[in-house]
Amino acid sequence: MIILTDGDTDTLSPEERHIVQKLMAWQSLVDSLAKFRAKKEEALKAGWNNSGPVRESRVLSLVIRSLEKKLIARLKETGSMPLI
Repeated sequence: MIILTDGDTDTLSPEERHIVQKLMAWQSLVDSLAKFRAKKEEALKAGWNNSGPVRESRVLSLVIRSLEKKLIARLKETGSMPLI
């Protein structure tokens, strides 16, 4: 999986990749940044197949920030406010 961000990234762990895949799906479904962030917290707490919490590493944080920017752009484009 290739994920483009604004910064340098290292390799994501399998658990982190699983979370990114979930968030990529939620990015296109939620109608606010707050809902997206709530889904992020749920995913981090549940982990991979409910295996337990996953720590948000620097790399994962960069990817999530990139997904948030894309979500904000989509919400602005479609006029689906509020952003929060």
